Amino acid sequence: MSWLLALSYWLHLLATVIWLGGIALITLFAWPALRSGSLAANQWLAMQHRFLLAANASWVLLLVTGFFQMTNDVNYNGFLAIDSTWAIAMLLKHIGFFAMVVVTVYMQAVLHPAMQRAAFLGEQRPQQAAREQERIREREIRLLRLNLLAAVAVLFFTAVATAI
Repeated sequence: MSWLLALSYWLHLLATVIWLGGIALITLFAWPALRSGSLAANQWLAMQHRFLLAANASWVLLLVTGFFQMTNDVNYNGFLAIDSTWAIAMLLKHIGFFAMVVVTVYMQAVLHPAMQRAAFLGEQRPQQAAREQERIREREIRLLRLNLLAAVAVLFFTAVATAI
């Protein structure tokens, strides 16, 4: 059992680094490069699409390994048994994780298709497309920042739960 748990921790950490590292890279480095003009819009979209596969695979890995780890933790007293500091930290961690999933799904299902439609519109109505693209980009950066904030909260509550 200990090797299985160690493997679970390793995969969980690996998925965390991929997902949160990707979010940090996109928010802190790629977005400013796009705004300054050193990164083209099509490169931005290509980067986002490549990251989506890794992010989605990380979600699944985080859910499976996290469930296994949590149920094997001595502090775990059952589903929604919020009876300790550890349980509160885990609840807040999962709320942050859920927020990240919701934001990412929204970006994949709504925002990215809107970006593609605006790009197609640019071929026929460039000025209208430019306004629409700017509006979408502003919404995207707000969501990226929210995702990064939730990621930092998840890491904080993980540290709290681990310290107990």
